[in-house]
Amino acid sequence: MKPFIYLCLSFLLSAENTLGQFIQYDQTREGFLVFHPIKFDKAGKIIPWNNPDIARSYDEIVNLTYNFWDTMKLDINGLPYYMNHQVWWKDGNDPRGLGGDQLAMALSSFQLMYMYTGNEKIKEKMKFIAEYYLLNGLSPQNASWSDIPYPYNSFVYGGKYDGDMVLGKNFTQPDKAGSFAWELLKLYKMCKKRRFGHANEDLYLEYAVRIANALASKTTDGDTDNSPLPFRVNALTGEIGLLKDNEGKGKVIAKSSYSTNWSGALNLFENLIKLKAGDTSAYKSAHTKILNWSKKYPVKTNRWGPFFEDVPGWSDTQINAITFAQYMMEHPQYFPDWKTEVKQIFNWVYEKLGNSQWQKYGVMAINEQTAYQTPGNSHTSRQGCAELQYAMLSGDSTMKDAAIRKLNWATYMVDNDGKNCYPKDEVWLTDGYGDYIRHYLRAMATFPELTLPQNRILSSSDIIVQVDYSPDFRKRLGQYMSDEELKTLQISYRTFQDISSEKIRMAKKPTKVTVDKKLIWESNYLISNTWRWTPSSKGGILEINKVGEEVKIF
Repeated sequence: MKPFIYLCLSFLLSAENTLGQFIQYDQTREGFLVFHPIKFDKAGKIIPWNNPDIARSYDEIVNLTYNFWDTMKLDINGLPYYMNHQVWWKDGNDPRGLGGDQLAMALSSFQLMYMYTGNEKIKEKMKFIAEYYLLNGLSPQNASWSDIPYPYNSFVYGGKYDGDMVLGKNFTQPDKAGSFAWELLKLYKMCKKRRFGHANEDLYLEYAVRIANALASKTTDGDTDNSPLPFRVNALTGEIGLLKDNEGKGKVIAKSSYSTNWSGALNLFENLIKLKAGDTSAYKSAHTKILNWSKKYPVKTNRWGPFFEDVPGWSDTQINAITFAQYMMEHPQYFPDWKTEVKQIFNWVYEKLGNSQWQKYGVMAINEQTAYQTPGNSHTSRQGCAELQYAMLSGDSTMKDAAIRKLNWATYMVDNDGKNCYPKDEVWLTDGYGDYIRHYLRAMATFPELTLPQNRILSSSDIIVQVDYSPDFRKRLGQYMSDEELKTLQISYRTFQDISSEKIRMAKKPTKVTVDKKLIWESNYLISNTWRWTPSSKGGILEINKVGEEVKIF
């Protein structure tokens, strides 16, 4: 997002500029937010626009937004529109190429969406995105930074990704390489153990290793002004890019050598080490350098730095701050004082990026970044999700209700057809889709009362390889199960590793659970102490700690 992209004139204002037709959406009427009149409860606090039942609302929202992406038009070069552009236009095409982390964000959300829905089409779409990007977006192997994905397509319809939006051809963003490789590694796990496996799933691992090797070989200790890896660098020559002023005057401020968006790289290194894949010694060294630098500098200074592809200069961004706060909560072993430090990051966000425009509805929305102080759908929902995560892990529920209202607020960005508009801006395919859906699904996993009483895997410590929720299991499983079993089967799923833990929302209490055909629970008789059932007003939550690959819940 730019601080200078387009000025909004009024709600649903159509305007013409030299680049073509576009639609801007702006909340200018009292009691109206983007597409919908604001709804609120008896206390005057905001509730979702589409349904007062929050669980039903969130389920509808994630399905609406995914369906919009899934059915998006093909572009004039034959590729899906989202493979060419960063912003969706109803009429005509956005003249810009991809958003910086657009494809990795999509893979991130859709991995969770597959676990939630069991829709095999999602996995096929993920494979297409990954494979096309790998074949058409990596720096050459003889480059200074080899096998690194480029975040931008200089020729919008050329089908190739070859540079950076601001600095041009051959420049890349190493943080985006880390996040993409992490999603690629998860996709490898999703495909590896399928009964009808993808023939080239090992290539996903191979390319994740190549990217990890390139990043690890360039990782330094970093210092106050330089992160262990730079934000923008020329992949061919190794020249670090330049930061320029955000006013468009072209004045050079400093080198583009600082960012804090390294959670993807850290997760990539950790999981390759666990798999014993690639140069694990180099990964351990790089991981240590990035982790130590993060603890010494941004966690203490709150200097979070740039993330976005279209901002030429310095900006502190909420996505960097909160994504790292979430990493801290997911890895408390590295951060003994994580409760205090995460709370301090939250406070910094409110101080620098809090937006009180909707405070009378009980919502403090979150602005995107210091260089573009406008409220964001993805940023506000991310904040809500992270605060729910903090409430669950710390036991401090003081922020819980306000966090849910942030998610309620962000539902108003979604229209009836699933287009998801950035307030006072456009329909960004990053903020409205890849970096939006995942925040709702993670929030629902954190507090299952935010989910409908239907059979859904909400979270897993591993990657879900295959999951079936359909009542008609006969086509795929009939040859493996008796007719009696098929009639009572509620969920069947498989994981990449044998040892994992899952949290599952159930419409009704199971009568039997098996792991690799071994009974661990039947009726009220405990066979193995590896599960826990928590009833709710409708159905309940099943938590399983298993040793085995395939689980069936009856």
